[in-house]
Amino acid sequence: SATQGAPAARRCGALPPSPLQPRCVIKGTHTVPLLLDYDGSVLPSWGAGGRYQRTLVLLTWVPALVIGFSKFSDSFLLDQPDFWCREADGQGNWSWTLAPIHANHSGNGSIFPPPGLPTPAGGNASECGCREWHYRIRAGLVQNVVSKWDLVCDSAWKVHIAKFSLLVGLIFGHLITGCIADWVGRRPVLLFSVIFILIFGLTVALSVNVTMFSTLRFFEGFCLAGIVLSLYALRIELCPPGHRFMITMVASFIEMAGQFLMPGLAALCRDWQVLQAVIICPFLLMLFYWVIFPESLRWLMATQQFEASKELILQFTHKNRMSTESDIKGVVPELEKEITRRPKKVCIVKVVGTRNLWKNIVVLCVNSLTGYGIHHCFAKSMMGHEAKMAITHNFYADYYTMAGIALASCLAMCPVVGFLGRRGGLLLFMILTALASLLQLGLLNLIGKYSQLPDSGMSDSVKDKFSVAFSIVGMFSSHAVGSLSVFFCAEITPTVIRGGGLGLVLASAGFGRLTAPIMELHNQKGYFLHHVIFACCTLICIICILLLPESKNQHLPENIPDGEHYTRQPLLPHKKGEQPLLLTNSELKDYSGLHDSAAVSDGISENTTANGMK
Repeated sequence: SATQGAPAARRCGALPPSPLQPRCVIKGTHTVPLLLDYDGSVLPSWGAGGRYQRTLVLLTWVPALVIGFSKFSDSFLLDQPDFWCREADGQGNWSWTLAPIHANHSGNGSIFPPPGLPTPAGGNASECGCREWHYRIRAGLVQNVVSKWDLVCDSAWKVHIAKFSLLVGLIFGHLITGCIADWVGRRPVLLFSVIFILIFGLTVALSVNVTMFSTLRFFEGFCLAGIVLSLYALRIELCPPGHRFMITMVASFIEMAGQFLMPGLAALCRDWQVLQAVIICPFLLMLFYWVIFPESLRWLMATQQFEASKELILQFTHKNRMSTESDIKGVVPELEKEITRRPKKVCIVKVVGTRNLWKNIVVLCVNSLTGYGIHHCFAKSMMGHEAKMAITHNFYADYYTMAGIALASCLAMCPVVGFLGRRGGLLLFMILTALASLLQLGLLNLIGKYSQLPDSGMSDSVKDKFSVAFSIVGMFSSHAVGSLSVFFCAEITPTVIRGGGLGLVLASAGFGRLTAPIMELHNQKGYFLHHVIFACCTLICIICILLLPESKNQHLPENIPDGEHYTRQPLLPHKKGEQPLLLTNSELKDYSGLHDSAAVSDGISENTTANGMK
């Protein structure tokens, strides 16, 4: 077999093409086997950018709207309403009594008497032993989970457990389905996740108690994670290098459309069970993806499943109405020669033996964790880290303020990343996050001290305005940090382990989001320390981002050796005649610990860097 004996890159560079060895192409300054050059050779051979590819990309966008509904459903299903006690006297007459103020500090709601009834004086009775509660739900529903099972007073902690369940399900789902997607493929993970989210999601609407609700929400989150991860990977792997970011951002905007439409959907459904069913039922349409959506060709090629790859390329050329004669680089004949090769699948744990790849993934995981974790700190600071709001008492104004900041962040990412690249954009947004955090922690304390002086002329309102301004900037930049970290990781992780790499960074984002219900469960105790820890993490991340490579307009790495040689470039270009300080590939391969690294390294000249720069 041509794959045995000398390394492939050495064979390609030293011998002319023959029936007994793979054909090669020039990639950068070195030669690689034709079948490993997916973006340069395989993708153009079946009509990249053709009608069929655009249809597949559109199919990855459509579910983003329903995913947006599912991700933000907790804001409506588990919103803490205003509540009061309704009691009957001995003669059967009903009276209204305010619950004590301390009864609802663990939730987000407040306590008001029903409209038109006088506010009772005092309120010293122990209304937490009330037999019947009445609620005013602010989120457009007549009944939600809290009012269904009276999750107030001593039972308020169950609301936070229910919020945990979806997030924890997402975390475990990302980790497990990511590894499965690298082993069996993206398409089976997507289809099985759709089937099980229909089962668990619709069963959530039939829950008979909060324990059943929380348990089923865990499995719903697990399946939702499989859908999100597989669609994200398919979207990245379908696109040529120049369109990856734009296509990913369009999916983000569609998901935000679901966030903006969610209040209207809740107002139409009125009941939480109807709302849950309406959110889940559109996933029924994704069952047709089993027929119309193919496996990722890039993943098939990277794992050396050449027989399935050949069939898929012929299907793509037929769908794009292209002739097989347009295969000018000879991809199909090369596939026929290598068709007997055994598939080679890789698990994410293989990344532990690399020298650079594991560091890049860890840095982006920490960035994702920090971005989503500190986002909650800024949100609580803007809204007031206790029950009362700092800006408004209106649920919808609060909800749309958060959504508007996220939308503005994504809009700003497009020109910034287009101009500065992935690494430069991530660095800029992380610096903004660190500045907003440090100024909020340090400057506001200084303003608070001066405002207490009699001749300072400052009031608490000045401090509040500064706090709101820093919080908005922090939420704006931290959202961009989290989103860009996930996208960056998808680009620099090799195709053979892209599912596992995406699972790690998305799970890190889930851990960051998990800090919100944890802080609420502890009644915001330790809030300041929580903010200080994440502020310190932003400073560490700023340094670590400089170690990352730049992936803008670069070909995706297909295997672990490709990802290992995907090392950083300087932020500024080299001056003419200046010697680069990065390791050459001949030096790099001595430390990689990979058996396959020589296959790629030997074809690269000694005076080039790992990214092919002289």
